[in-house]
Amino acid sequence: MAPEPAQTAAGGQSVVLDTNIVLDLLVFADAATQPLQRLLAAGALCWIATPAMRAELARVLGYPQIAPRLAYYGLSTAQVLQAFDAQARTVAPAPRASAVCKDPDDQQFIDLAVQHGALLLSKDGAVLRLRKRLQALGVVLNPALAA
Repeated sequence: MAPEPAQTAAGGQSVVLDTNIVLDLLVFADAATQPLQRLLAAGALCWIATPAMRAELARVLGYPQIAPRLAYYGLSTAQVLQAFDAQARTVAPAPRASAVCKDPDDQQFIDLAVQHGALLLSKDGAVLRLRKRLQALGVVLNPALAA
């Protein structure tokens, strides 16, 4: 039986967000992320991230297809990174987990979720294919976040 997901010192359940979920949350204001936003604001969830995850977000924000979206929403890269910094708790990188993703860019999210027994939110197909292996390691992938 998998262990219960870990809680942070503040009591909120740890959650790891992949870069696409972060974009939905901080840039696109996707309606599907509203429950997540409420849970983060209430302290029921504690978003954990590493410096490498922030660096990946900064890199993605510079993609040519993202720049027009930032402009559309009246956002700058600096504003999005500031929102990341305000909402995510920075933690040390995690050691490699036994569940290995075919996409090496996604491994950091898996590793962190496994180390912390965190919820993992991702839309990436390579990550989604690991659902059963992650569950066995104590990670709940894409839980329903309805408030």
